[in-house]
Amino acid sequence: MEFASIPVYANIPFVLMLLSIAVLPLTSPHFWESNRNKLIVSLVLGIPTAIWLLVNNLSEALVHSIFFDYVPFIILLGALFVISGGIYLDGDLEAKPSVNLVFLLLGSILASLMGTTGAAMLLIRPLLKTNFRRKHKTHIVLFFIALVANCGGLLTPLGDPPLFILYLRGVPFFWFLTLVKEWALCNAILLTIFYFIEKHYYKKEKKEDLILDLKEYKPIKIRGKINLIFLLGVVLSVAFINPLYFDFIHPHHISSFVREIVIITMAVLSLIFTKKEVRESNRFNWHPIEEVAFLFFGIFITMTPALLYLETHAREFGFNTIQAFYYASGALSSFLDNTPTAVTFYSLAKGLVTQQPHLFSDPVIVGGIPEHLLEAISTGCVFFGSMTYIGNGPNFMVKAIAEYEKVPMPHFFEYMYKFSLIILLPVFIIVQLLLIH
Repeated sequence: MEFASIPVYANIPFVLMLLSIAVLPLTSPHFWESNRNKLIVSLVLGIPTAIWLLVNNLSEALVHSIFFDYVPFIILLGALFVISGGIYLDGDLEAKPSVNLVFLLLGSILASLMGTTGAAMLLIRPLLKTNFRRKHKTHIVLFFIALVANCGGLLTPLGDPPLFILYLRGVPFFWFLTLVKEWALCNAILLTIFYFIEKHYYKKEKKEDLILDLKEYKPIKIRGKINLIFLLGVVLSVAFINPLYFDFIHPHHISSFVREIVIITMAVLSLIFTKKEVRESNRFNWHPIEEVAFLFFGIFITMTPALLYLETHAREFGFNTIQAFYYASGALSSFLDNTPTAVTFYSLAKGLVTQQPHLFSDPVIVGGIPEHLLEAISTGCVFFGSMTYIGNGPNFMVKAIAEYEKVPMPHFFEYMYKFSLIILLPVFIIVQLLLIH
């Protein structure tokens, strides 16, 4: 079957997969808690799609999706999860605005180095411990979700899953550093807003609580430092083990798995050399990464025909400006997972280049698509992942940990109308107006 003849109904499993991720946590939370049920949903939708692809002579696309997209994707996330789970920040600082600001600033930087999930899991517990005596701290967690679990991860493919999947499609590792202006502007505005809101709430705290907090001061101590070496190993592997630096490595070839072998080695070394009590302090368990692995198995299979369809019907969707790509990819990333959203719009852009080259007057091509569209997709998917709890994986994880520590968190819609729509969205619009046009 030719790509151009792929029927519309072939996209149905992908749509159902994304709807399951968006709707089931809200309508059937008990059912959705089980990773086994997530795997069942992935298999029920993924297996028929795989069979359809094989029957219609599209096995090459299926193999590419599973072995050269899904496998590297899960290996990287798993390694970052394991290594970051072996680093524990022990301590209890003074819960004042400047300290909390530094926490969020540090998290915004670490997010691009160890992934938004890794940075969020590393910092959220010491942040909550530091603010244990504070009565007003919900806003701290909300800004933490925005900055550390999302917007901070824009500068490398390690930062956020949608960027890594774009890296696998040929975008150079260091290209993402060209987004430093967008990263700096967005994070600077959010940190400034946070600081003034934090000062407002800090003045409302009872003096006796602040005195007790100061008496419990304990300097921050890093345990599991050896994992910093393993983390560096992963960073260097992703940055340099690719065809750009090694001639024997070819894209979409078994030779490309040299990188994955090194990354797995770093994760195994982390498991071997990290003391058990360090992981216990982090409450480390395999549930979060199992959830990602099971869900994305279904996502990567079901999105295969959808991506082929988009590449061949790109001009029919009417997206041909950088603003359209920014807001459309952002809108979908707000309510669906931002990784398949990034791949979807990448395929859309690739199709436009093929079908309507006249729209792009001598563009700079990066990773097979115009650079300005890649900029819009990358920033839209990363930033807007913070618009809802379901926009990015770490969001719900941070919320769950905060609630376990008795921090009152807004429900799904409250998060939007009390925080993301009135604070985050205006910031993202400012970034677009000033830098993405």
